[in-house]
Amino acid sequence: MVWFFLAYFCILLINRYCNGVDLNCGCPQRWAMQEGYGANLLKKPELVKDLVYQVRNHIPKPFTVSAKIRLLKDIRKTITLCQTLEKAGASFLTIHARTPEMRNEPIDLDNLKLLRDCIQLPLIANGDVKSLENAEFLFKESRCEGVMSARGILTNPALFSGYPVTPLVCVQDWLNITSTMSTEFQCFHHHLVFMLEKILPKKDRVLFNSLQNKSSVLEFLENYYNIKPNASNLTELTRCNFSTSHVTCKEKYINCWEDDSTDFLGCIFNMNS
Repeated sequence: MVWFFLAYFCILLINRYCNGVDLNCGCPQRWAMQEGYGANLLKKPELVKDLVYQVRNHIPKPFTVSAKIRLLKDIRKTITLCQTLEKAGASFLTIHARTPEMRNEPIDLDNLKLLRDCIQLPLIANGDVKSLENAEFLFKESRCEGVMSARGILTNPALFSGYPVTPLVCVQDWLNITSTMSTEFQCFHHHLVFMLEKILPKKDRVLFNSLQNKSSVLEFLENYYNIKPNASNLTELTRCNFSTSHVTCKEKYINCWEDDSTDFLGCIFNMNS
């Protein structure tokens, strides 16, 4: 029940500022698995189904509700899960064509094709998309309706525009964005580490990756590339004003968490109560 409260409360906060939400059941990193989310959710298909079903029934279309999954070792179970989410009201599904145990092995294109043949929903193919050519190949071979890149798009945000490596305009955009809003240093630096991975020589990359504060990062970029934040060139950002007035108090829901017979979701979504 706590899962439901957290998921729906977050969706209530953000649904005015985005076109949809996606349930990530694909992350295989150890920390995510240990916390019970990411690819660990593939072990809890009923929970995944309930999350998709409840969101779909409480947030009207055209707001989309989707999930990203990995292949299960038994492709029949993967097909069953996708068909279950289809019936639960998912708008589309993203399929990383590896199992949670796989890392750098080639994607399982044959099972991805099989899944495409068995599911009516739009599918987004994911895995090994590190260039525009990779994306075009996967789109054609998988017959899916779209293609997703994860690490590839972090390393090169202009990947789908055909750039082989990150153009400096992307670095400039990131500096401009983070100059106007509070951004944790780890996030600020981490994205730059990814973007500069293929364009900085190894010696300079090691130095840049070891920087410990924002001022040293900005100094490095100005000295090396002659770029610095320029907020005047930034497109106006969306300002999010969250209201929690409809949630009167946490205590109101405590009994709901502990009692499966209580209409927990009805409590959350009853704005007049």
